[in-house]
Amino acid sequence: MHQSLDQSALAQLFTDARSHNGWLDKAVPDSLLEELYDLTKMGPTSANCSPARFVFIRTKQGKELLKPCLSSGNLEKTMAAPVTVIVAYDSRFYDSLPFLFPHADARSWFTGSPEMIHETAFRNSSMQAAYFIFAARSLGLDTGPMSGFDPKALDTAFFSDSHWKSNLLINLGYGDSSKVFDRLPRLPYSKTCILT
Repeated sequence: MHQSLDQSALAQLFTDARSHNGWLDKAVPDSLLEELYDLTKMGPTSANCSPARFVFIRTKQGKELLKPCLSSGNLEKTMAAPVTVIVAYDSRFYDSLPFLFPHADARSWFTGSPEMIHETAFRNSSMQAAYFIFAARSLGLDTGPMSGFDPKALDTAFFSDSHWKSNLLINLGYGDSSKVFDRLPRLPYSKTCILT
């Protein structure tokens, strides 16, 4: 637990990893999706609230339902991806807190506070999306996270009978390395970090 990962592991997770725009015609087994979730769920969230919900769109019917919700720039790559994941959040996540956080009456912290509910659900499901990306990379999968979609249309299409709300999309599968853009620059430590 207190040892650094070796350079090949760090490369797979960070330095060599890329956002993919093209995909190989290779299916992702459902058992691997379950394994992926089982890793993702172990990442920490505030009060263990775990608000993220994941919809694995992997059928032609599911992709057709998703298609009108996508921006034009995300259409082709999403239709080609073996799986597109809707990372959503449950706006009633607090109903699970008696099970997830039995140390205190954490459910009462949220009831009657829509702003706190939304802030907590959105922030923590965003963190869980990042855990999902790194879990996918650790299992040999590639990802392409996206925010170019119509959330109202998507929520109507997929969540009209639930308390779930969309946060972002992630294309998932085995990336076509010939369709990866050149690595873009990153801001240096000296411009983004403060020691105090």
